[in-house]
Amino acid sequence: MKAILGRKMGMTQVFAEDGRSYPVTVVEVLPNVVTQVKTVEKDGYVAVQVGYEEKKESRANKPEMGIAKKANTVPHQVSKELRGDEMANYQLGDKITAGLFKKGDIVDVIGTGKGHGYSGVIARWNQTIGPKGHGSGYHRGQGTFANNGRYNHGVMPGKHMSGHWGNDSVTMLNLLVVDVNEEKGYILIKGGLPGAKKSIVTIRSAVKDVKHPEAVKTLINRTPAPAAAEEPVAEEAKAE
Repeated sequence: MKAILGRKMGMTQVFAEDGRSYPVTVVEVLPNVVTQVKTVEKDGYVAVQVGYEEKKESRANKPEMGIAKKANTVPHQVSKELRGDEMANYQLGDKITAGLFKKGDIVDVIGTGKGHGYSGVIARWNQTIGPKGHGSGYHRGQGTFANNGRYNHGVMPGKHMSGHWGNDSVTMLNLLVVDVNEEKGYILIKGGLPGAKKSIVTIRSAVKDVKHPEAVKTLINRTPAPAAAEEPVAEEAKAE
């Protein structure tokens, strides 16, 4: 299994030569620099720590500077461990680019969902609303916090209360890679991805088998052709 970090930039659509359109999410994939290598002998597992997006040295702390110095690189905005058998082949200071994946690959994408913001117990935990008439003073409250003598020094862990809801890690499985451009540093993945725009996502090899993967048609090349050079005018033609 292989993996790489990228930044979700937004959605668009691309067209194939047969007229078919693919709704895709554009993931910016800058080179992932290997800043640490985890081994079974030393750490008990195999993984590599990669850095994404360079950061000014003046904004890095001493541990970040020490890690960057060992890898002969600069500090990075985001650091994350990537696991997988194929990741063990990378050495300290190597760069992992978007070319790690190919057009037509099936991948999983991991990101942090937007969430629902701060919500009450009615929306967050599907509790029943209180009576609204006959002088009732309880409508959308959290209910009693009494623990019947079992936990008198505080609130029992797991008590359903209001709070931030839904901003959890989300994994979307078996997504199709529509196009990969290693030179420009982006990957097009069919469909929507978890998280807000500009959020960091992890692209990894699919962990579940796909019996009949979808074949990606040849996309239309919309890159403008280079302007043709003007032919030099002969001296005789100029004289005429």
